[in-house]
Amino acid sequence: MKNFVEEMRWRGMLHDLMPGTEEQLLKESTSGYIGFDPTADSLHIGHLTQIMTLLNFQRAGHKPFALVGGATGMVGDPSGKSAERNLLSEEILQHNVECVRGQLEKFLDFSGSNAAEMVNNYDWFKEFRFLDFIRDVGKHITVNYMMAKDSVQKRLESGLSFTEFTYQLVQGYDFYWLYQNKGCKLQMGGSDQWGNIVTGTELIRRKADGNAFALTTRLITKADGTKFGKTEGGNVWLDPKRTSPYSFYQYWMNTSDEDAANFIRIFTQRSREEIEALIAEHSKAEHERKLQRALAEDITVRVHSRQDYDGAVKASTILFGNSTADDLQTLDESILLSAFEGVPQKRISRSSLESCASVIDLLSVTTDGLVFPSKGEARKMIQGGGVSINKTKISDGNAKPEYSLLRNKYLIAQKGKTKYYLIVVE
Repeated sequence: MKNFVEEMRWRGMLHDLMPGTEEQLLKESTSGYIGFDPTADSLHIGHLTQIMTLLNFQRAGHKPFALVGGATGMVGDPSGKSAERNLLSEEILQHNVECVRGQLEKFLDFSGSNAAEMVNNYDWFKEFRFLDFIRDVGKHITVNYMMAKDSVQKRLESGLSFTEFTYQLVQGYDFYWLYQNKGCKLQMGGSDQWGNIVTGTELIRRKADGNAFALTTRLITKADGTKFGKTEGGNVWLDPKRTSPYSFYQYWMNTSDEDAANFIRIFTQRSREEIEALIAEHSKAEHERKLQRALAEDITVRVHSRQDYDGAVKASTILFGNSTADDLQTLDESILLSAFEGVPQKRISRSSLESCASVIDLLSVTTDGLVFPSKGEARKMIQGGGVSINKTKISDGNAKPEYSLLRNKYLIAQKGKTKYYLIVVE
């Protein structure tokens, strides 16, 4: 077996572990689990650290369990939260559970001697009566013990419901149930989960006279201090309906050099030697962005597919490289729209385009100043050779705008090297 703890250390993922955890994992193949909260019908890249933890755990020779919290998702974990969240219906949660299951199956091997297993805590909680729970579980953990947890202390001033307060008991019982029924001796999670995890080890000690272990991963941050996994549009999701493969690919391509050197350790399965060689190679020609390209390829192919990755690379080359209007016409509409998601857009009628007297009018008056606030500013920049439409540089701003619409609907205006505008013709 590989040393899982050492693997987590050099990858920069390890935050804390309970004494004896490393020795246990070196002694024998061990079953361990991580919980995933199905409050949405997709995981996002903020969950990738825990998914990769399970993947490393399995590759080290241990047996991973992915617990999907169909029951705890009805309660809501207060850890790291400033307010109580809305509770979801059983029907919605079950739908979300199935969606999350499909995404986890892309990472974990569900065959072989240490095959991954998925469990849903709703299966053991759905028939568990409240009186039985407080009698058989609640009596083993004191209020003083529960009150001492950071997740509770931080919420006392703003208000903490009884539902949230008891969450650590519910999660603790998950660990106890898996220990008793699946031989699971280790729970893993983010650093904010330490309090909930050790409640489980304490319950196992008091209720089953057993010995269980805990390991947490560090919070992943970006070098500039902004939150990892977030964009101006919100979360970066694993579901292509929520975040397109092109946008997913671009997120990783746009990471800084410092972040890419960090992320490639965490979110890929490349070896230490491969990564060190790649970092050294990248440093010799940083403009080639070899680290970002390797990172984006690895994760996009794993989460989506090789075909989706190839499509994203093609789109990037066409949109931001030396391409032509004919090249633009080969792009699917979905890729085109995802590439320009967030750029300034303007809808105009087909008749207004046909009646437009000049390109200058189109980029200023007809589109209500979308690209240029005035005709004079448009004329000046066109004369300087800094404006194009559909990758064709404009040489005569007074000419009538006659362009082949992309997908019979779109025009892409470009001002300078980096400013894009999307004109939607209806």
